[in-house]
Amino acid sequence: MSVRFDGAGTAHRFAFAIGRRVGPAVVRNRVRRRMRAVVAEAGRDLPVGTYLFSAGPEIVGLSFEEMRNAMKAALERATGPMATPVAGGDRR
Repeated sequence: MSVRFDGAGTAHRFAFAIGRRVGPAVVRNRVRRRMRAVVAEAGRDLPVGTYLFSAGPEIVGLSFEEMRNAMKAALERATGPMATPVAGGDRR
């Protein structure tokens, strides 16, 4: 699980990248819905900007609570005091 954060902008924007290695479309869509639910819980408390969440096959075996904890940890790494926002065109 990883998160890219770009602090530019005036609104919250969220995107989810879930590759085919995660599983068939049914599984990927279930993962995406669960990730959206976590973002809905924490979204207002996050700094304004654009967020890109990336998930690999390991996410399929996680419970909702484990997914929530993994996403919150990734968000803290991306937006914490030591984090460096990704510039608009920079794709590291």
